[in-house]
Amino acid sequence: MEKFYVITNPQKDANAKTTEFIQKYLEEKGKICYCQECNIASSGTGYKYTDAASIPDGVECVLVLGGDGTLLQASRDLLDTGLPLLGINLGTLGYLAEIDCQNIQMALDKLIAGDYSIEERMMIGGTVSYRDRILMTDIALNDIVITRRGRLRVVDFHIFVDDVFLCSYRADGIIVSTPTGSTGYSLSAGGPIVAPDASLILLTALAPHTLASRPVILPDHVAVTVEVAENSVPAEDGAAVVFDGDTSISLDYGSRIRIMKTEQKTRLVKIKHTSFVEILREKLK
Repeated sequence: MEKFYVITNPQKDANAKTTEFIQKYLEEKGKICYCQECNIASSGTGYKYTDAASIPDGVECVLVLGGDGTLLQASRDLLDTGLPLLGINLGTLGYLAEIDCQNIQMALDKLIAGDYSIEERMMIGGTVSYRDRILMTDIALNDIVITRRGRLRVVDFHIFVDDVFLCSYRADGIIVSTPTGSTGYSLSAGGPIVAPDASLILLTALAPHTLASRPVILPDHVAVTVEVAENSVPAEDGAAVVFDGDTSISLDYGSRIRIMKTEQKTRLVKIKHTSFVEILREKLK
């Protein structure tokens, strides 16, 4: 690789020390490195961190400095570019950002030498509708969460798979996640851990009011529809759907969210030749 682009979360690298080290190291090796600070929610751009159109031609790899959240945002902003992303973890626990501060130089050397692989991660897209009117469409690498808002009360959800009724939940919410998202919010809600290179859709209820609730794993070719049951949500409370912990929209009862696997994928650069089992053992101690 010859040309690199760095996205930095300024809250994780406040003095830009790590960013400057990376740029200087790459330039000393005769490579080109562009840097952009992670300015959150710049007005009117539609991007969280980075306007994809601002990335110079010829860039071969995007280095994302921060944590898993920063990498998730970068993947959404740069999805249409097809550029591979390498996450450098400046936070605490990270599954997506595999390189920590102590291994940055090693990782850069491997990128320069071509000693890396690229892993494609499945994504899911959701269409939110109310009374046959589409309100929003978006995409997620980790998960789409349908949850209550307002007062602390449960919501009734109906789940359909390919328009066939599966079950109903009375719960705080429903997490629909990818294998990548299985080690995120879904894990904390008791969902299964799935190898990230799998292609599946996971359903996990949030604090369900039943003793019989279990996570459900579905094949990647189905469409999952979550409906907020009629009269289950008072107008002053309502529910909401959230994509990758970022974009969201409020829901009234009767709203439906149809979720499917997308053709788009996130491409992640892998430097370490370690298996998912080894990574899992290390992260979970």
